[in-house]
Amino acid sequence: MSLEENKPTDFIREAVAEDLKNGRFNYVRTRLPPEPNGYLHIGHVKAFMIDYLVAKENGGELILRFDDTNPTKEETEFVDAIMDDARWLGIEWVKVTYASDYFDELYEWAKKLVQMGKAYVDDQTPEAVSANRGTLTEPGKNSPFRDRSVEENLDLLERMKKGEFPDGSRILRAKIDMAHPNMNMRDPAMYRIIHNPPHHRTGDTWKIYPMYDWAHGQNDSMEGITHSLCSLEYRDHRPLYEWFPEQLGVWKPRQIEFARLNLNYTVMSKRKLRRLVEEGLVSGWDDPRMPTLRAMRRRGYTAKAIVDFVAEMGYSTVATSNSGVTGDIAKLEETLRDDLNKTSARRMAVIRPLKVIIDNYPDDLVEEMEAINNPEDPSAGTRKVPFSKVLYIEQDDFRETPPPKYFRLYPGNEVRLRYAYFIKCTHVVKNDAGEVVEVHATYDPTTRGGDSPDGRKVKSTIHWVSAKHAKEVEIRMYDRLFNKENPEEGEEGFLACLNPNSLEILTGYVEPLLATAEVGSRFQFERLGYFCVDKDSTTEKPVFNLTVNLKDTWAKMEKKGK
Repeated sequence: MSLEENKPTDFIREAVAEDLKNGRFNYVRTRLPPEPNGYLHIGHVKAFMIDYLVAKENGGELILRFDDTNPTKEETEFVDAIMDDARWLGIEWVKVTYASDYFDELYEWAKKLVQMGKAYVDDQTPEAVSANRGTLTEPGKNSPFRDRSVEENLDLLERMKKGEFPDGSRILRAKIDMAHPNMNMRDPAMYRIIHNPPHHRTGDTWKIYPMYDWAHGQNDSMEGITHSLCSLEYRDHRPLYEWFPEQLGVWKPRQIEFARLNLNYTVMSKRKLRRLVEEGLVSGWDDPRMPTLRAMRRRGYTAKAIVDFVAEMGYSTVATSNSGVTGDIAKLEETLRDDLNKTSARRMAVIRPLKVIIDNYPDDLVEEMEAINNPEDPSAGTRKVPFSKVLYIEQDDFRETPPPKYFRLYPGNEVRLRYAYFIKCTHVVKNDAGEVVEVHATYDPTTRGGDSPDGRKVKSTIHWVSAKHAKEVEIRMYDRLFNKENPEEGEEGFLACLNPNSLEILTGYVEPLLATAEVGSRFQFERLGYFCVDKDSTTEKPVFNLTVNLKDTWAKMEKKGK
């Protein structure tokens, strides 16, 4: 991958190098701490790749640790999906761990803080805790239970653990400073009571679960993590991240923050993505219009294109919006085209078919035309494409009355059929509505292969498929899910920005070789774009997804609108 090959530098790598140089650490160990409550999306790739590469470039280790501290949202399904997507990106780890592996040790560390007078059990309602927390300009108020004795706190904590109290009735809080200017330091919660549902790994063993701020930092310490690399929203949590191990006298990792990645014309919020799924606005988490890696893989994106795009974005600490750095989806698509252009086999397909009959071509003759598989890769060789009297071409490649500078097929005009012959339109057949349903033409048998022996030139080459041999397929033409550059903003809400034309389903025809293409296979449909075989595809009804057009159609639309 390009990040590894080019050995780039940035403020994170420079900080890690300085830590090794000055002896703060004598090894590098990072971790990926995803919560298994959903699927990875492209915004996660930035954090995943920098964690992986910083460890790898320094001869260190990466641990994949699932932050499974909330049984109400977490499932084994997400654990498996996250590992699968991370492997697809090319990420490797030395071991897989879970926050739940350390529940016993975390509990003992919590008891230690209680014994030190640094934590207490609070009986306030969640509403009272929130109301007494204060504001950015006003200090919070001490809980009336803040000065309980160590003995009483230990007894209540043990009874919480045994499940004697209902959900929400008590929490364990760190005792820091309710007047602290950083809201995260105002006696943050460490444990809350959750009886149901059972945890995906520990079942009904635990009735209390650690909060993220308590679990992830101490898990880092337990695993000897040197660098916790995370997005900017955790910068205000860093004092708390450092406070806990300082009080406990344990290993102290270093937290470094960077601006997280967003994309224009996209939403990244799990809550908003979940609404799209639950309200049936998309077909699921792997709907090819979604920003999840599951969806992008299904649409035909390559791991290399995604990783290269993230690498080009860099790891700035400067956010371009309140939620991070916003990347340009047009740049992502450009990166994808560059990769697919080098690796995708070329095939001919017609997605909006118009029948062409070559009147002077023999009725029963079938020829095989030599077609290039990939002009970017000579080793890909050639293939045979059947040619016959009746063809399909794209509707856009014909006009009965051509506009100015239209060089494709129209009555009296001659064009080149890709890899085949010159043909000239003679007349058309229309239906009762006056629509052209059939084009008639003649061919020049001396132009086989696409050149004329008499040296005459044509100004256009169009693609085709033989009607007799083509396979009927379903074509899913995907576009951006949102038609507003920043759907996260605006009074009308993000759902009002949905693009009503984000999916168009067509019936088209493809050359015979595509009929048996495997799910996930990627191709360039000549002159149309890059497509891949969808998981819904069957032998009887192949299904192809548009991955990306050959050119940026949105740039044309935006330019036209100005």
